[in-house]
Amino acid sequence: MRDVVRRVSAATPPGRDRALDALRALAILGVVLGHWLVTALVADSGTLRVESPLRHLPELTAVSWVFQTLAVFFLVGGYVAARGHTAARARGESHGRWTAARLGRLFRPVVPLLAVWTVASTVMLGCGVPWQTVYALGKLVLSPLWFLLVLAALTAATPLVARVHPLWPLAVVLHVDVIRFGFDGPSWLGGLNVPAGWLVPYCLGALLARRGPLAPAAAWTLLLGGAGATGLLVAFAGYPGAMVGVPGAPVSNLNPPTLAAVTFGLAQCGAAVLLLGPLRRALRRPVAWAAVAALNLGAVTVFLWHQTAMIAVTAGGLLTADRLGHPPLTGLHTVPDGHDWVLARLGWLPLFAGALLVCVAAFHAYERTTRTARAPKRRPGRRTETRHA
Repeated sequence: MRDVVRRVSAATPPGRDRALDALRALAILGVVLGHWLVTALVADSGTLRVESPLRHLPELTAVSWVFQTLAVFFLVGGYVAARGHTAARARGESHGRWTAARLGRLFRPVVPLLAVWTVASTVMLGCGVPWQTVYALGKLVLSPLWFLLVLAALTAATPLVARVHPLWPLAVVLHVDVIRFGFDGPSWLGGLNVPAGWLVPYCLGALLARRGPLAPAAAWTLLLGGAGATGLLVAFAGYPGAMVGVPGAPVSNLNPPTLAAVTFGLAQCGAAVLLLGPLRRALRRPVAWAAVAALNLGAVTVFLWHQTAMIAVTAGGLLTADRLGHPPLTGLHTVPDGHDWVLARLGWLPLFAGALLVCVAAFHAYERTTRTARAPKRRPGRRTETRHA
């Protein structure tokens, strides 16, 4: 283990900002743990359906505030993409080549996921599994792909959006919500908020890459102002308190992103900027940095397969309970309507994590960045900036 830690530290470029990788890792962990805690597969009359403890236990709404961390991922994505594109231009690399390399790493891991679930769905239907169950499982696995599609579109458009001030997409979200909720506008109008809502943190990250780090006072303003605005919107404007989708709820803050989700994301961005200094100090320790680096090497794979890991444990537990004649297992197959379910679900998390490690070990190779011998030659007299993965 010490040898691995030393090799990771030695392979890290001196100019790499390790705190950005730590923020990305924290964002991914937040999404994974959030899904595992607020998603339940309930056994019901021979089928599995998706439920959420937030529907039955609204006092747990604060859980969604902690684990809905997508804005931080888009903040880091905008910063890294803007810097990376500038460095690529300095090396004489074309926009098409740069985009293809970044999108390749995003979408290569999707191929085995689609292949495995195509086979699994066919086998389940062939074995008589109700189509309602297959549909619920497939939707659970494939729904996170929207995130990759939005991130890919923003990445490809980096030269265009990198100089857009975050206030412009924020204004789009504000006006769309006013029309939708204030004047009973058409629901399809909310589709404009999907790119606009995530452009806000993405453009903020690009702005930081272009102009330099935020002053602590500005970061505190983002944190407190965003949190205050979110609180007012929830308390007085009728927005849901949960920052994730809740099955059966009339309005979701996440699908599409609402103004409350965007202001909450700005608060998270302010907190992320304030964390950069402490994270840089903590990651001087080789062991801490090795853990962050390892997670970043398989971040997309973790994101894609974490729902499959939960489903595998759930299905395995259900088959075992049926074979032994036991009732559905609390925290795994039962309705999430009590605090006993929450405590039991916490106990299942290590098994989910173990199943996810198996998936990552099997499929993380698809995420590795491939290097080609046709890389552009460095121009004489030009300095090459450190690239961020």
